[in-house]
Amino acid sequence: MPELPEVETVRRGLEPVLHGARLTRVRQNRPDLRFPFPDRFVERLEGATVLSLQRRAKYLLFPLSTGETWVSHLGMTGRFTLDGTQLGEFVEAAPIAGKHEHMSLCAVQSGGGGGDATTRIGFADARRFGFMGLIGSEAVETHPWFAAMGPEPLGNSFSAAHLVEAFRGRKQNVKVSLLDQKIVAGLGNIYVCEALFRARISPTVAAGAISRPRLETLTTVIRDVLNEAIIAGGSTLRDFANADGGQGYFQHRFDVYGREGEPCRASETHPVIRRIVQGGRSTFYCPSCQKR
Repeated sequence: MPELPEVETVRRGLEPVLHGARLTRVRQNRPDLRFPFPDRFVERLEGATVLSLQRRAKYLLFPLSTGETWVSHLGMTGRFTLDGTQLGEFVEAAPIAGKHEHMSLCAVQSGGGGGDATTRIGFADARRFGFMGLIGSEAVETHPWFAAMGPEPLGNSFSAAHLVEAFRGRKQNVKVSLLDQKIVAGLGNIYVCEALFRARISPTVAAGAISRPRLETLTTVIRDVLNEAIIAGGSTLRDFANADGGQGYFQHRFDVYGREGEPCRASETHPVIRRIVQGGRSTFYCPSCQKR
């Protein structure tokens, strides 16, 4: 599924047209995605103004003028599309349309003396593993979706000191531990593989056995990998497209992910990248570079 950089790319793509916009012509084309849409979903969005666009882990959050926050999770194939910016017009054509577009709306930006600008935004999800919610804005942090989450990997609360405490006595391997959303919010399989490779840490080592200096390196590398992917526009796996329909290019710089059997680029002896399964997920690593 789209990971943190992909979700952040979508947030940044939507921000220019949604921030401060009034929502109109909201359409809901089916009763549910992974879960049912909220009760009176269209009525509660219609006429609201989007106060800001935020991201928590892999969730998109849109605080509204109504006192509620519209929450969206992309699931595996969910995506938002921007279909046009023509003034006051409802643009019908969409990169993803038909039966796979499950809701849409118009975002109206006040142009002052220059008139209003209207953008049609759609949400399509071919596999319907995404979902949406409406939560009282004051209750977001305590909502079951967010209450147990760890710190954001790009936030100030994520540090080696945090990992030292979270990993203390932990016998579970570091790869699966980093995917635990209670330890770090938003890290996914692709970027954990890449970060462990850059930090030269074996994915099989027990989390509690990693020294603090190596965890210092790991936290820095995690931030670097995520920021590089965000700048590049995400990893562009098969089912991902960013908000304006473009493609990201970070996948062309993957060091280990998806490269099973290919030579390691970082070693002069060129050992091959291996794949193992941990916690039901594929792990790619270099057995020569990534020492225990």
